[in-house]
Amino acid sequence: MRALPSAHRIVVKVGSSLVTNDGRGLDHQALGRWAAEIAALARLGREVVLVSSGAIAEGVARLGWIKRPHALHELQAAAAVGQMGLVEAYERCFRQHGLKTAQILLTHDDLADRTRYLNARSTLLTLLSLGVIPIINENDTVVTTEIKFGDNDTLGALVTNLIEADALVILTDQRGLYRADPRKCPDAEFVHEAEAGLPELEAMAGGAGSGVGTGGMYTKIIAAKRAARSGAHTIIASGREEQVLTRLVQGESIGTQLTARTSRIAARKQWLADHLQLRGTLTLDAGAVRALREQGTSLLPIGVTRIEGEFHRGEMVRCLDPAGVEVARGLINYDAADSRRILGLPTGQIEAVLGFVDEPELIHRDNLVVL
Repeated sequence: MRALPSAHRIVVKVGSSLVTNDGRGLDHQALGRWAAEIAALARLGREVVLVSSGAIAEGVARLGWIKRPHALHELQAAAAVGQMGLVEAYERCFRQHGLKTAQILLTHDDLADRTRYLNARSTLLTLLSLGVIPIINENDTVVTTEIKFGDNDTLGALVTNLIEADALVILTDQRGLYRADPRKCPDAEFVHEAEAGLPELEAMAGGAGSGVGTGGMYTKIIAAKRAARSGAHTIIASGREEQVLTRLVQGESIGTQLTARTSRIAARKQWLADHLQLRGTLTLDAGAVRALREQGTSLLPIGVTRIEGEFHRGEMVRCLDPAGVEVARGLINYDAADSRRILGLPTGQIEAVLGFVDEPELIHRDNLVVL
């Protein structure tokens, strides 16, 4: 079973060695090929987010340094210089296909903090709805630990979880995963498909990455394991394959596919139901309960009759029916004080009362699980 033919929302991650032609500076021809393929996917109605490494490697090349430095301040300086060229090149490539792009720089902290997580998620989903191609990189000019030990494979998986993508495609300078290091064992068996998260995959993927980037096959296996937690399949394939994205979407078997055990929706609902601490309680009227159960709608302020507890935006709250029985739980879009101010009001009155609108609903249906 190939993942991409049925995938609607796709995260594509490209590594430094591909983006910078093994550290010799930006490979504009390669960037142009990927832009053309992503544009073709967009015309088919697919939503694509691009996670691109290469800022530090491009900065090293622009600064005339012979090799990637080790000092943190030099790495951050290289990232600042290289990010300019990276974004400019992508923007030019996508503009040729009539597509707008947006630069988003993230750190792991952005996705660990609940409020920043929701802000990043809302921004990305809005960009996708507008037909814009988000281009994401780690914010290497400000991070510390990640710039030394992190990698954009992990960031790609976190973004996949963030926007609930159907698939993560990791384009690398290798064909995919082998059961042994092909550099040492020329006859090593190639892995065409396996279940993400299997312990033996990590043993197969031991070893360092290229001298250009920070990742290796091991980080890609871990990224696939992370992505599978939200039900997304991962494909690890060579970015030097001609028309690799187009062929994958057409169902061709390229690279290694690591399949998620659970569906995307089931994984998201399970995470919401089990893995976050409850911070408050909303009591709903009978109409709101029916709408959640029978129509799968979002929860609007007009359907809430009472709010208990103190909570921040993005925290988990539970929803009770008029008899006090829990019917749902989800991530709330407003803090407790603002939620109380718009309690029982139509959506159209939120801005008049609060002076702003974060979201038109208290809890979006994508962040809500009905029990």
